[in-house]
Amino acid sequence: MNHPDSDKSSPATPSNFIRHMIDKDLAEGKHGGRVHTRFPPEPNGYLHIGHAKSICLNFSLAEEYQGLCNLRFDDTNPEKESQEYVDAIKENIKWLGFQWSGEVRYSSGYFDALYDFAVQLIESGKAYVCSLSPEKAREYRGTLTEPGRNSPDRDRSIKENLDMFSRMRKGEFADGDYSLRAKIDMASPNINMRDPVLYRIRHIVHHQTGDKWCIYPTYDYTHCISDAIEGITHSLCTLEFEDHRPLYDWILNNLDFDSLCAASDLADSESEYVLPQQTEFAKLKLNYTVMGKRHLREMVESGIVEGWDDPRMPTLAGMRRRGFTPASIRNFCESVGVARAESVVDLAMLEHAIRDDLDKTAPRAMCVLQPLKVTLTSFEEGHLENLEMSNHPKEESMGSRQVPLTRSIYIDRADFEQEPPPGFKRLIPGGEVRLRGAYVIRCDEVVTNDQGEAIELRCSVDLDTLGKKPEGRKVKGVIHWVSAEQGITARVRLYDRLFNHEKPEGKEVDYHDCLNPESLLVLDGCVVEPSALTEGASSNFQFEREGYFCIDKKDSSAELPVFNRTITLRDSWSGK
Repeated sequence: MNHPDSDKSSPATPSNFIRHMIDKDLAEGKHGGRVHTRFPPEPNGYLHIGHAKSICLNFSLAEEYQGLCNLRFDDTNPEKESQEYVDAIKENIKWLGFQWSGEVRYSSGYFDALYDFAVQLIESGKAYVCSLSPEKAREYRGTLTEPGRNSPDRDRSIKENLDMFSRMRKGEFADGDYSLRAKIDMASPNINMRDPVLYRIRHIVHHQTGDKWCIYPTYDYTHCISDAIEGITHSLCTLEFEDHRPLYDWILNNLDFDSLCAASDLADSESEYVLPQQTEFAKLKLNYTVMGKRHLREMVESGIVEGWDDPRMPTLAGMRRRGFTPASIRNFCESVGVARAESVVDLAMLEHAIRDDLDKTAPRAMCVLQPLKVTLTSFEEGHLENLEMSNHPKEESMGSRQVPLTRSIYIDRADFEQEPPPGFKRLIPGGEVRLRGAYVIRCDEVVTNDQGEAIELRCSVDLDTLGKKPEGRKVKGVIHWVSAEQGITARVRLYDRLFNHEKPEGKEVDYHDCLNPESLLVLDGCVVEPSALTEGASSNFQFEREGYFCIDKKDSSAELPVFNRTITLRDSWSGK
């Protein structure tokens, strides 16, 4: 059985090895024809663009094969986890356009079952309680070139192990006094198989289970059993978990199959129960970007950025606030593809995906970032003319808007030069330009301050040029403008890349030394046309000739709207 879009030439579903694997499994009847994936974040931070690849992969595959995708929080480390992160993760998944199957799952919801399975391993002689401190355990573990040494407690009796593990659960011991370890092989070339820890003592209140538990299972132990309980068919992980796959399989294969089946969501169904299989793919790495959770948290806590949702952050919350669209992120993740080999993706690919989507979907508006007053002397005081302009140059379905033209307007200061450089095609003394969607004007007089800087232009209007070419002459320049009387004063924040080094997390650099001093420029006193703030207006715009912007719903007020630049109209980094 193939999924509906199994034509590998289709641009909507480019080929990747995981799709081929699922096609093969379905053709062989494995898992009874089921496809059931999961997205298993740890709630210890905000999701970033790297997580988006995993989200899109797991949820999209489930959709393509008419399967299911669970959202499960692998919440085994309450010291670093919080409900804030849980809520933010759920919100970001929904924002991307995905919906998980059934209720939200938590690994902590399986703590009773996980404990019982640990007892089963002890009873079969496959796990033991160890008294080595974490430091000593690392010393006994050995190195990549030297085998480890057996714990002095490795041959503790099953009866004693059961008693000690029960007492660990009851809270009789302090943090670090004991741990539960799998009994595998201290000489294994795979360090993950050298009697890994399954449970640690931690007297910490959990955000889901409160103070019910003072022992917590490790991620490696919890993850595979949670997959098995949920009937996951394809457990998709990033490549750093490849060396953990033998442990994933060892745990499941050393537990009683019937008891796993009985504990699973498939216990009362007619579906065939098969143990899940782990498959690894390359994680998403972007240049000019930091995505290590430790570094992201440090930037938030040290004030380098203003929070997890700072628009310069690679978090989905930050990208959403900056104006990135769900479609652009999903398209980007699909275009990157799924491979087994690690590689670094150029940030320009993501920026292209944003531009491409916003070019098609963002309505146009005008905003003057550095206002220079222009008085249109051909109009009387109080003149008001509503000009109809299309919201999009190509999409007629997006309709039109009314743009007020008054005697006083603002143009951008960069669109006027008293002493123009060669090739300058905008307004100059005695020269003409066309106002976007309006008339041709001529600069007749320049009013300057004591420093000789222009503070006002007095221009005449060719009243016969509304929608027409001027007779007998060619006007090349077209500039944007906003009514001085009816335009709305706004704050505009020009965001750029946070780092100016291609590998800010590289071994040879400190990311603090790679911060881009021009990653944020705040402009006050900007003026935007009123249509951008009417009720029901889009939150994303292309401000003509300035870039793509969105309204910042967090910081905007009725008194002072705030717009964030999502991306420039063109790539300004390609030559750097």
